[in-house]
Amino acid sequence: MSSALPDGAEASDPASRPVTVPVRPTAPADGIYRAILAGIANGTYAAHARLPGEHDLARHFRVSRPVVRAALDRLRREGAIVSRQGAGSFVRPRGASPAPGFAPVESIADIQRCYEFRLTIEPDAAGHAAARRDATALARIEAALDLLTVATRQEQHREDADFAFHHAVATAANNHYFAASLQALQSHIAVGMKIHGLALLGPNSGLRGVLEEHRGIFAAIRDGDAEAARARMDAHIRRSRDRLFEGRLLDLSMSPP
Repeated sequence: MSSALPDGAEASDPASRPVTVPVRPTAPADGIYRAILAGIANGTYAAHARLPGEHDLARHFRVSRPVVRAALDRLRREGAIVSRQGAGSFVRPRGASPAPGFAPVESIADIQRCYEFRLTIEPDAAGHAAARRDATALARIEAALDLLTVATRQEQHREDADFAFHHAVATAANNHYFAASLQALQSHIAVGMKIHGLALLGPNSGLRGVLEEHRGIFAAIRDGDAEAARARMDAHIRRSRDRLFEGRLLDLSMSPP
């Protein structure tokens, strides 16, 4: 199976050769994710190589750029690639550690601790994102918001899209410590998001309200309102925590670390 090279790509440059793994039409972002991952595994995209740009990938796979961004965000969160501001996405060498690790979630108290820690970093990340955002950063946040919107219309909660939104906000802060910390916490945050998502379902679904919280955060970042972005992120995380715990927080001084 063969395909045209993106404009400007050299046939002799393996990092520029398009991936030829077919994409499932029913799940384009998942298919593109697997295609690029396969290209990394088989050497089409070598370690440290720069991936083709979003425009070239979108044209090659015949999808929209938000779909490509969703696939790249997943690869980034899983540590397969790393983005460099203004330079693009690069293949992370195998065995490279993307971020420090944390002890696994072992109790409901750990979930509360995770929310507590998120409240110390995510509101500030949102504030910096509002002050430093660019078109690419806004597009990444909006792509995740689009996925959340579709899921809400279908009365579903997608933890992957929810995390993608928060990670995109942290990335928009243009301070790699925010994004790296959130990435290291992904599996921990996912536990809380999963339980929170289940709590939103049912006859009195809270999905639309949560979607509006995300939209409010995005609007503040888009408009460059750092104070509103910080306040809305803080309120969103607190509300998520309180919905999950039904307003009855644990006394962490009485819980073992």
